[in-house]
Amino acid sequence: MRRLFFHALLLGWWLVGTGNVQAAPGPARRDTLLLKDADEPHVSEAYRYYTEPFSVPPNPEQAEAQWRAGKFRPGAWHKPLNLGTLHQRVWMRLPVRNTAAERLRFVWSIFNFTDSAALYCRRQGETRFTRLGAASSWTPAAERLFPARALSFPFTLKPGEAAVLYLRADVHTGGVYLPTYIETTERFLSWEMGFPFERHWVLLLGFYLSSALFNLVLFAFLRDRIHLWYGAYVVCVTLFLMMEDGLDALLLPPAPYRLLWSVGQYNFIILAGAAGIRIMQLFLRLRSGWRGLYRAGQWLAGGAAGFVGVYSVLYPWAVGHSLALVNWLNGTREVLLLFIFGYGWFTLLSVLRRRRRRRLAAYYALTYLFFFTGFAVFWLNHLGLTSFNPVYPNALAWGLFWELLVLSALLTGRFRHTLRQNTRLRIRELQQRNALGSRLIAAQDAEREQLARELHDAMGPNLAALHMAWQSQAVRDALATAPAAASVGQLTEEMLGQLYAQVRQLSHALLPAEPGTSRLTTSVAALCRALNLHGTLQVHTHFDAGLDHLPQTVQSVAYRIVAELVNNAMRHAQAKHVQVHLRCRPPVLELCVQDDGRGFGKGEDAPITGIGLRGVRTRVAYLNGNLSIETPEVGTRIVVQLPC
Repeated sequence: MRRLFFHALLLGWWLVGTGNVQAAPGPARRDTLLLKDADEPHVSEAYRYYTEPFSVPPNPEQAEAQWRAGKFRPGAWHKPLNLGTLHQRVWMRLPVRNTAAERLRFVWSIFNFTDSAALYCRRQGETRFTRLGAASSWTPAAERLFPARALSFPFTLKPGEAAVLYLRADVHTGGVYLPTYIETTERFLSWEMGFPFERHWVLLLGFYLSSALFNLVLFAFLRDRIHLWYGAYVVCVTLFLMMEDGLDALLLPPAPYRLLWSVGQYNFIILAGAAGIRIMQLFLRLRSGWRGLYRAGQWLAGGAAGFVGVYSVLYPWAVGHSLALVNWLNGTREVLLLFIFGYGWFTLLSVLRRRRRRRLAAYYALTYLFFFTGFAVFWLNHLGLTSFNPVYPNALAWGLFWELLVLSALLTGRFRHTLRQNTRLRIRELQQRNALGSRLIAAQDAEREQLARELHDAMGPNLAALHMAWQSQAVRDALATAPAAASVGQLTEEMLGQLYAQVRQLSHALLPAEPGTSRLTTSVAALCRALNLHGTLQVHTHFDAGLDHLPQTVQSVAYRIVAELVNNAMRHAQAKHVQVHLRCRPPVLELCVQDDGRGFGKGEDAPITGIGLRGVRTRVAYLNGNLSIETPEVGTRIVVQLPC
């Protein structure tokens, strides 16, 4: 089946390349086109056309000689002149007569891109043709002979006046498709003003733009490159469609307009095909299951982009120096388009044959079918095999519309699926982080308890014994015999007492009171009572009800934080009074420690460099809490909020 299709396609290509495809004969044709103010007949009722090589200098007198020799042929009846991939100059001969009772101004327009065109006129009684004007589609609408979307040539006829018109068109882009029409200037301008609405371009361009912006929003959320390729795909096809109907000449400034045409209209379809390959690869996840297809698509997409670059550089030079190179470039472009669409169908069929990801391939095949159907109709018209245009502005524009509509729905579903996956991954990461944090906090608590017991059970008794021994009568008698050592002994005794008291305070701070009960209020109260016994600091506490029913991890962390903050107030802030408030405000536990000391920035433990405060920040971060430091006029106020 594939072989038959390929041979049929080659046969059609050969027929088109010969340039001998002629339209089927229509109704009887007129010798002269009768022009009037309203309801002008179609030019196909009277015109004849002739083709000649580009190497021949354009001359309407020579074209008239070919007319007399019977070389001109009739065009399609009420259809555009479509000669397919013929690479020759086209002459259109049309006798006209103004049947109105007044002088009228007409325009003969070509609605497709033309490298160069000119209108020649021989009025009744004249022997030679006069060029009425020449223009090129390379210039934007504002710079043309008649500023309009189409390449238009104005001419006037007096009442009853007859003339013979020649329209010459040079098209090097690889397809001679010339939709052309003659009408009065007033009717032409009226049609041009309503064209974007009557041909649905306002709707279509608005949809294309919104679809591209929607995918940019999705990319901002997901950082999924498929949405960037989608945007590139939409932009390339939209530019191609705008260039097909001349909207670019109206909407774009001169520099961007000429840049687009230096790339080439049909090359934007190639770039769109390369972007479509990347979309298909990412959507079907070919990289993880079909490595060979994935690499082939990568090479094809890269080769297509490279060819567009080569075409853009060589084509302007080849038009003036080597028509054979122009033909080769255009032929290679058509073959490359075949490979791109062939790769798409081959990939979809390959994935559909396997159970794995068959549903994804079926969904994507639906979107691909819409665009491929529209492009197939357009491409067959471009090759000259058909002149079928079932909808306005063309089948490709509506094929793209339905493709983007379905593809946007699929990418939205992919977006929701990715969000669910990211949510599950985030929950798993948070669970792992919480488990790791709990283990780390438990290990720190165990280490602190071990250190507290060592201080309390080993160093504490030894210091107490040393202090009692230093207070013994024997030591006092020995110091009494040495007056010089008495002051040193007294100082040593005070230092031993202070050291013993500090060891007890540190052990209480490291180990909560009544270990095993895990009651937050009891532990904090015991710590504050121990600190108040020192005499230089007064700690006042306030506890809300329900604190002892919080999770054990939260109670343990809260105790460590309060102990560290109160210890900082005593050691570094030189505070006299400290207020400790523990408030249960679901879903958070709020810890507030306020002192009347000298505040941060004046001591050695600043918020940025303090080791103790860094430890507090670390504990708060493990539980996803918040820490804020306020500096009122006197002292410091630190508020910690922990999720409970």
